[in-house]
Amino acid sequence: MVRDMALNAQACKRCGKLFNYISGDKLCPICREEMEAKFQEVKKYILDHPGVSMTEVSEACDVQSTWIQKWLREERLELTEGSAITLDCESCGAPIRSGRLCNKCIDKFKAAAGNYVRSNRSSEDDPYQRSASAKMRFLQND
Repeated sequence: MVRDMALNAQACKRCGKLFNYISGDKLCPICREEMEAKFQEVKKYILDHPGVSMTEVSEACDVQSTWIQKWLREERLELTEGSAITLDCESCGAPIRSGRLCNKCIDKFKAAAGNYVRSNRSSEDDPYQRSASAKMRFLQND
């Protein structure tokens, strides 16, 4: 058991203390709580000051701009109309309010994924027998 705990031990990327890492950002529980408080502060500041720049938010809330960008990409924050903070779609470069992709690129990737799945699926290669009226699938016995 001690060995298992040692395998999950990580150094907090903010304060450097060792902690039992489970998932997510490699932050110890204390730093995780502090960053959540910073997130709430940033969120409130952006809502109270529409049109504020990334630098202004970073300085006013004493948080690195990389964290603000991260929260925007994770869709935890959303930019208001006319915001001085800019965020671009990672595929086409169009301006977006949060996340990684614009709606157009999301739709394009969904369609491409659906087409790929449909084109690579054939009933001969499918290990499941299917019929139009069947609600269950059965493995073929070879």
